[in-house]
Parts: sequence; structure tokens; C-alpha cells
Amino acid sequence: MIYAIGDIHGHLGLLQAAHARIAADMEAHGPATIVHLGDLCDRGPNSKGVIEYLRQGIAQGRDWVVLKGNHDRLFTQFLDDPEARDPGLRPEHSWLHPRIGGASTLASYGVHAPQDRPIAQVHADAVAAVPQAHRDFLATCPDRFARDEAWCVHAGIRPGLPLAQQVEQDLVWIREPFLSDTRDHGALVVHGHTAIDRATHYGNRLNLDSGAAYGGPLSAAAIEGRRAFLLTDEGRVAL
Repeated sequence: MIYAIGDIHGHLGLLQAAHARIAADMEAHGPATIVHLGDLCDRGPNSKGVIEYLRQGIAQGRDWVVLKGNHDRLFTQFLDDPEARDPGLRPEHSWLHPRIGGASTLASYGVHAPQDRPIAQVHADAVAAVPQAHRDFLATCPDRFARDEAWCVHAGIRPGLPLAQQVEQDLVWIREPFLSDTRDHGALVVHGHTAIDRATHYGNRLNLDSGAAYGGPLSAAAIEGRRAFLLTDEGRVAL
């Protein structure tokens, strides 16, 4: 068994509540690894707090895995090179574009990043404000995790390829042809990235991005084999 948590997007309170539901479930079912499916930052109010909470937990020996999401990669790319262009972004967008939400992440570190401010100034302030420990933590986040009959990734997989042959670009960005593929992938693919109204089990994949970035809930699930159970304040609900 493992637990998995969907896209967090800077919502520390929702993350702590999801961990509380997992802790309650562990009392009945025993401890297990908790996998966070990426997108720690952007759009929400406290990306800094989310990163620090997860970083500290792992440093303290918690059995947590934190996967890399596309937004996490965009954040680290900006810090390394503000002119960098991720191939997954549309040409008209940048990390600081309002639709992407990078300015909200920088605001959580005390950096003001309106669109009309020179990018060089924003970058200099960001490099000064973001702790090296946070940059190091994000740099070490893996892009995949496999346990039993579950493959955990941020966005999905390239259908037809084993997990070992997947590339990061697909693991953090893919939608099609993954979302519409109904084939058995050899394991249950547990992912987020594509926001939906509620966590949904599609038989060959489990999408846990229930839109926390847009005011929706943050979903946490217990996964046993290829079965999954949404964790609620009242207990488990089969997906």
C-alpha cells in the first residue's frame, strides 16, 4: 500500500489537512509511504511554506516521496536562467504569466513580480530571497516512483513504453495521447497535472488533481494494488 496526494499549488493548509487524513487512515491500516505527485508551487498563496514543510519532513526521516511537477521545474529553471524556455510552455506564456502563476510563488518569498517590472530585477530579487536549501530540495525531486502495482508520476506516461524508458518531459507535461489511452499500462498510473472536478479512477490510471489550484480540494488516496480509496474526514471512499 501507498498513499498519494495530488497537485498542491502552494496550499499549505490543504496539504496539512491531507496529511491529517492520512494519519487517521494509518491508525487503522498501518504506516506506508506517502507520495506527493508534484506541483508544489504556483497559483496558491504559500509555495514557500509548502516546500519548507515537505523539505523538513523528509529531513526528519518521514517516509515521504516528493515528485517533480512541471511547475516545480519552471520555478527552478527561472532561478537558474530567467530567459530559459521550457518546451512544455506555450510560446506566449512564461513562468511569470498570470495563467502559470509564478508571481504567486515569488510573492510567498517576498518578491514583487508584476509583468511590467524588468525581468532582470525580478530574477535578482528571487535569487536573493529563495533559500539555497529550497533550490537543492527541488533539484533532488525524482520524476517517477514505482511501488507494487502503482507507477506514480506527475503528468502521465508515454503509452507503450516501460517506466524505465520514460523521459522527464513526458512525465511532467504529457496529456495526450496518455489521457485518452485505455490500454493496460502494466501498472496503475497514479498522476495529477490535468485538473478535474474530483479524483477519478479510470481503470488503467488514477488522476488525483482535483483542482486545488482553482479552489477545489486537495485529494489524498490510499492505493492497494490497483484499487484506490479517497480519504475523507469520514474515512475511505472507494474510487
